[in-house]
Amino acid sequence: MVLNKMLKAKKGISPILATLLLIVIAVAAVIVTYAWVMTFTTTQTTTAGKMIKFDSAFINSATDNSTIYVRNTGTEVVAIEKIYVDGVDCTNSAEGLPATLTTTGISSTATVKLNGAAAGLNFAAGTTYKMKVTGPGVFWEESIKAN
Repeated sequence: MVLNKMLKAKKGISPILATLLLIVIAVAAVIVTYAWVMTFTTTQTTTAGKMIKFDSAFINSATDNSTIYVRNTGTEVVAIEKIYVDGVDCTNSAEGLPATLTTTGISSTATVKLNGAAAGLNFAAGTTYKMKVTGPGVFWEESIKAN
C-alpha cells in the first residue's frame, strides 16, 4: 500500500513536452547533418576542377637535365609555378615556368625543362629523385629514376 502511494506521487514530463523535445532534437540533428554534407560537397567539387598528372618525366644523369611533361586532367585552367626535386625549390633553374594549362580540347600539356647543374643538383644514374610540380590549388609528385 505504501509502495503504491509512492509510485502515484512521482510524476514525469507531460506527453506534449516530450513530443516537443523529440522534435527539437530531430530538427537539430537534421541541421547539423545538412551543414556537414554541404561543406563536404563544396570542398569536393571545388578541388575536383583542378587536377594535373604527369605524362612522363626523364632525368639524364650525363647532362644533369630533366624534362617533365605535365597534363591538365581537370575541368579548370591550371597554372604551374614551381618545381621541387627532393624538397629543394628548383624553379629558378627551370624553363617553361610559369606555365598555364588550359582546358581546351581533351587536355593540354606543359613541358618543363630543369637544368640540374644550375640548380646545384648532380643527378646520379640509377638514383631515384622525388619530383614535385605545383601551382595554386594543384600539385603532382612522382619518384623518377635517373638514367
